[in-house]
Amino acid sequence: MTTETKPLALTVNGRQFGPVEVPEGLMMQDFLHEYLNLTGSRMGCGQGICHACTVIVENEGGALREMRTCITGAHWFAGKKVVTIEGHARHGANGDVLALSPVQQAFIEHFAFQCGYCTPGFVTGATVLLDRLKRKPVARAELEQVVTEALDKHICRCTGYVRYHTAVRDLILNTPGLLTG
Repeated sequence: MTTETKPLALTVNGRQFGPVEVPEGLMMQDFLHEYLNLTGSRMGCGQGICHACTVIVENEGGALREMRTCITGAHWFAGKKVVTIEGHARHGANGDVLALSPVQQAFIEHFAFQCGYCTPGFVTGATVLLDRLKRKPVARAELEQVVTEALDKHICRCTGYVRYHTAVRDLILNTPGLLTG
């Protein structure tokens, strides 16, 4: 028995990969881990429920969205721009981290993680939320609801939700242009 493959080319963390022959049924998380050695996305539930495996996909208009990699085949990402947790920080030419993303920095300042297993998913969710608010700010009175809706689908087994929510809320409050009123 042979496994059918087909070529896959995409951009991950600003770098073009492929085309490379990839099994047709391979999940994106496995592609990231096995082909690109990007192991930051986590296998939590394997059913798309916990969101520990999410990555960012840039839509054609430039807006960001979350995608679960444990239930989405690698070939769905063909031709797309993807950002994994490894791509959030700004890196130097030699790969050293020069600066964390605003979300990563806020999480550190608020110690918004416990074991850290779910943190890549929460960083992704918060980053997508900030992108959405930059494009369409919400009223200050809606902030708690907006943060809750954005992060509710992410599961933290250590119950670190309060710190994640606080970090994201404070980051939004301290970033000009994300709120109205």
